[in-house]
Order: sequence, then structure tokens, then C-alpha cells
Amino acid sequence: MCTHLSLHMSFATLGLSPAILKALEKQFYNAPYPIQEQAIPAILKGKDILGIAQTGSGKTASFVLPILQMLQTKPLGKNRHINALVLVPTRELAVQVGQVFQAFSNALPNKIKSLAVYGGVSINPQMIQLQGVEILIATPGRLLDLVDSKAVYLSDVEVLVLDEADKMLNLGFKEEMANIFKLLPQKRQNLLFSATLGKDVDTITEFLLHDPVKIEIIAEEQNIDLIQQIAYAVEDARKGPLLRYLIKEQKMNQVLIFTSSVHRADAVVEKLKANNILAAALHSKKSQGARTEALKQFKAGNIHVLVATDLMSRGIDIPFLPFVINYELPRSPKDYIHRIGRTGRAEASGVAINLISEEETHHFSVIQKKMGKKVHLTDSSGMDLHGF
Repeated sequence: MCTHLSLHMSFATLGLSPAILKALEKQFYNAPYPIQEQAIPAILKGKDILGIAQTGSGKTASFVLPILQMLQTKPLGKNRHINALVLVPTRELAVQVGQVFQAFSNALPNKIKSLAVYGGVSINPQMIQLQGVEILIATPGRLLDLVDSKAVYLSDVEVLVLDEADKMLNLGFKEEMANIFKLLPQKRQNLLFSATLGKDVDTITEFLLHDPVKIEIIAEEQNIDLIQQIAYAVEDARKGPLLRYLIKEQKMNQVLIFTSSVHRADAVVEKLKANNILAAALHSKKSQGARTEALKQFKAGNIHVLVATDLMSRGIDIPFLPFVINYELPRSPKDYIHRIGRTGRAEASGVAINLISEEETHHFSVIQKKMGKKVHLTDSSGMDLHGF
């Protein structure tokens, strides 16, 4: 995860207007990230973009700022005919991107109306709110529902953003995306962002992008050095007590715990609550309202522990998260780095703790090998966990 700010550039050199520069100041953005440095000038010139960058690399602002700038001078189009469309894989990411658009738009002289829409909640309020919207952030399924209801038209879209395209294709949105592309005008600017370049992303890139500027921010590893990694060898049956012991003993007031299944996430939360630890689960089986509320309470410090599955972790953007615990290891080393990278962001140090059962020992050594970093495994069998 690249969190190294550029030391020699400032936003003023990227072709951004005085109004946007002022908005950046209000939002305490001091210097551009590498992806912003490269993407913003190219987007302002009307170029297509292929950006390979992880969550946490600063990519959202790299398309939000130029889109807002381009729409500042544009007269308002026909109602319900949006100018910019951002497609995202999850509701959480839709909300997050929507918040960035709103924060910057509110600081500009010409406020530009943006809206995030997604499934899992009632469609009617979204249909009403689409009045006068110029920038729409949407998950593919809900967007098509809104198009079918004639609540929004895509024929005037000038900029299309695909954010986390790899995730969208992995989650099986291929067909919906193909249907959306048919509704868009031929002539438009395309900005595609993806954490990886797989076969599907390659195919979509070829079909979608015209002579793109390629930007690759390779960097997850740079950030790992800031993270203190700890691992405990522990029997499966003792994982719960050890987890509760660590939370209480280290007085963890904000900790994100990962499990590999929805069922396990719920079970861990139940046990934590039974032991007077304020916790909530965040996964795809929870309603949108429950997920938003859990995240809000966690950020506010009213809930100390959030237990999440991998998919949900993408929408969690907390600048200074002190602890991440892997209750169970993820399948891929890449996901492991993504998980522990939720801490140690923005140059802050963090602690990642792993609870390793005997079955997971081999997999954990594979992860370490891929990561190029050795993590000492502490035997927890001698620890007194009575009462936890």
C-alpha cells in the first residue's frame, strides 16, 4: 500500500484550479500521493487512464478532483441525465467514494450534486434523490434497476470510472457491466482503477480504454515495515479466550478482527459481547443499515471491536487503526497483506496479531515466504487464559 507522499510536488503543479486548491486546503490534503501526481494532469487533459493501485493509495481523490473541476464550468444538463458515472463493487465503497465527492464539492463555489446508490435498501428514496444529480456513484445491479425505472439516463455520461474493477469482475458483475456499457455514449472518457491486472481486467481494458495513460503504483510492501507483526500458536478451542485476553490485557479500544466466514464472525461477536467487550460484525449478510451503523459506531469509539470478512474490509477506511487481528488466516498472501495493511496507514505504525492453529501453520509459512518477512511464532499453551 503506497502511503508515501511525494516530497517535491504540490497540488498546485497539477493543473488544478484555485477553487479546488482551496478545497484541498480545507480538507487538510498537503501533498499529492504518487497516483494523484500522475493521474490528475492526465485526466484533466481528457485522457483515458488505467491505474493499478491498492485501496489506501490515494486513488479516490485522483479522479474526484479532476471530475469536480471539469464540471465546475459546465452548465447544468438535462435533469436525470448524469455527466459522470463511477461504478463500484460494494455498497461500502459507494458510500466512501460518495463522501469524498461531497466533502470536496461542499468546499467549491459551484456545488455539484453527487449521489451514491446501491442495492439492499429501498429504491424509492434513491429515485427521488436523483433529481439534479450530475455525478452518480453506483453498484451495477442497482444502477440498472434505476435505468429501468427511468430514474436516470446514461446517454450524456462524459466520464466513466470503474473503481476496483478486479473486485467487480471477481464478484460476477461482468454481465451487468456489459449492459451498462451499451447504454453509454461512444464518445466519453474512461478511467479504470484496479488493484491487480488479471485476464478479465485485461479484456475489459482493451475493449474500454482508448490509448490509456498507464499508472502503476506498486507498493503494498513498503508499508509492511511500519507494522509490527505478532503470531501466537494456539489450539482452535483456545482462540476465543486468547483473543479476549489480548483485547483486555492490551486495552484495545479500536481493533479490527478478520474471520474467514460470516458464521464465524457472528460467533466471535456473540462471545465478545458475553464477555462485556463492545463488538459488532460487518459482513454481507447484515443489512446495509446495520453495516453503516456498525462502522459509524466503530469510528466514533462507541464500539471497540469490529469483526469483518475480507470482502467487507474494502470499505473500511480508518486513518489510524492501531490493531488488526487475524482470527483466521485468509486464503491468499495478497489478502493477508491487504488485511494487515488496514493498520499502519498514512505513515502511522500499527500492530497485526495472528492466531495460528496447527492446521494453519503451513499456510502461515507460505504467507511469510511470499511477504518476504519472518514472523516469530509464540507458543501460547503456557498462558493462563482462565476466566477469559
